[in-house]
This record gives sequence, structure tokens and C-alpha cells, in this order.
Amino acid sequence: MSAPCEPRATAPASAPPPAPPAPSTSAPAARRPALDWRIRFAGLSLIWGFSFLLIKVGTEGYAPFQVTFGRLLAGAAVLVAAMVMRRERLPRSARTWGHLTVAAFLLNALPFSLFSYAELTIPSTLAGICNATSPLWGMALSVVALSEDRPTRRRVAGLGVGFLGVLTVLGAWQGFSGLDLPGTGMALLASFCYPVGWIYVRRTLAGTGSSTLALTGSQLLLGTLQLAVVTPLFTSVPTSFPLLPTLSVLALGALGTGLAVLLQYGLVQEVGPTTAQMVTYFIPVIATAAGVALLGEQLSWNTPAGAVVVLIGAALTQSRPRRAAAPDPGALAAAPPEACEHPDAARLSRS
Repeated sequence: MSAPCEPRATAPASAPPPAPPAPSTSAPAARRPALDWRIRFAGLSLIWGFSFLLIKVGTEGYAPFQVTFGRLLAGAAVLVAAMVMRRERLPRSARTWGHLTVAAFLLNALPFSLFSYAELTIPSTLAGICNATSPLWGMALSVVALSEDRPTRRRVAGLGVGFLGVLTVLGAWQGFSGLDLPGTGMALLASFCYPVGWIYVRRTLAGTGSSTLALTGSQLLLGTLQLAVVTPLFTSVPTSFPLLPTLSVLALGALGTGLAVLLQYGLVQEVGPTTAQMVTYFIPVIATAAGVALLGEQLSWNTPAGAVVVLIGAALTQSRPRRAAAPDPGALAAAPPEACEHPDAARLSRS
């Protein structure tokens, strides 16, 4: 959910990152991470893949807005702690804070809340698959919103294939029989919010001079404040704190909205955005497996078959020419933990 965001963008470009300059003989050797990148990649896939199960369990004990508030609060706490340890400074520009407020709404507060409300009536497996449509919405929006991003035949074909997969998942030939349309619509709208937010961030937050961690932590803080205002208006104070839903919300925030962002930073720096982006293809697979195995959710044949078609379409929409702009390490806002990011975003940064 992160996702998975970007200042003028936020999802990995498919072109390989530019080669780093030759190391200076006097510079100290780079410190190798304690864990191999493949282990961190697998951990990130599991964290984001299980996010939808955690949302479902959380809504069994708390109202959707309460789940989102707890999630953002725990995630912001993790990133603020990381900022303190690394001595990162918060952005100083009022203009930057204004744009981050909008980004927090589009990339965190709104989609997280929509997914929580959606999972009151739809299975977590379907929510995870709906999330995989985010690159398709991003491709469609980039055609009209990003003049420098001209679609290729392959990417347009991917868009058509992806939406054919969506219709397969929803059982369109049966007239959407047995489908909860409001819940499914909210999940799809949540996925649509991500590319809208990424495009906004790409246009407004590039070149701010702040680090990606500072921008992301600030964005989550603003999202937490937004939910702190909204939640009391629509819910009452919980009378009890059931153990399993409480742990689920804390894990959703601390791991899926906090730790996952830090893992993603490390992966992008070590193996590049193209490889790091591949985690998005595992999210719906893990979400489906978790929902079936741990929550006993039922699947008809069209759900996994449609999900495969959606992922093929998403992969095609993210194919790009080999020439790509060098990433701007300082331009980024917080991407949603479980989001499948829009390909253009990562040219500048990735979270």
C-alpha cells in the first residue's frame, strides 16, 4: 500500500536504472544489508499480500474508519521513529505541506478507508484482486494527464487485456450475479485513487529537496490527522478492544504501512525499481491464498482465472522503452503499502 508513491511519479519504470559512477578508491566500501535482498523481497510480498486479510479481521472488531485510523497511526509511528534515528528533517515549505495534505488524502486516507468499507461485504480475496487493477487505471489516466507518457501498442493492448480480466473476475457474462456491487465498486475506486494520487504528486512534489523518507513520514502524519478528525464524526469510542482485530490493525499499520515502506526503499536502492516493482505481482496471489486458507473464503473458477488475466494486462501496461529518465531520489511522497504502482511513478522514486 503502500502500496507501494511518487512525486512526479511512483512506480518502477521498466527500464534499467542508470549505471552508478565508478567508485572512488578513497571511498569506503558500501555496507551490505544484513539480509539478502531476496529474503526482503519475499518478506515485502508477504506483508503486502496479507494486508487484505488483516483489514478483514480488523473490521470484525472495529468500524472501517477506526481500522484506517489505527493503521495510519501505527505506520506513521514506525516512519517517525526511522526519521528520528536517521536524523531526517520534516519539510519546511508551507507549499510542500499543502501538497502533502492532498497526497495523504488521495493515497492513504481515502483508499485505505474505501478498502476497509469494501471488506465489510466482499471477501479479502476479491479486494486483493481489485487492488491489482491500479496499474490499469494508471495507464488510462496517464494518456490524458501526462503528456510526456505516450502509450505504445503493447501498453494499450495491456489495458484492454487487464479490463477483460476484471470482467472475468466479476462474472460479467452472468450479469454480475451474486456480486456485492457497492463493496466491489469501493474496492475498485480505492485502486483508482492510487494513480490519481501518484499523478498529483508527480506534478507537485518533485524537486522539493526533502528526502523520500521525510516526505513519506510527513504524508502519513497528515493522513493520520485527517482520520483523527473524521473518525469521531462517524464512529463512537470503542467499548472494547478485542485481541485479534486489535493485533491485526497494529500489524497492518506497523508492518504493511511502516516497515514495508522501509523495505521497499532498500530494495529500490539495491536492485533497482524494475526488480523491486515485481513484488506487486505477488500481492493478489498471496491475498487470495491467505483468504482461502485462513478465512475459508470461497473461490469460483473465474476469480483466479480473471486475476491471472489482470496481472498479464498490468505487466503489459508497465512495459516501457529502454530509454528512461534517471530517478530523482529526493522527489517522493508516501505510496500505499499494498498498492500496485503506476509505472511512471518510479522514474522519480518509489515507496
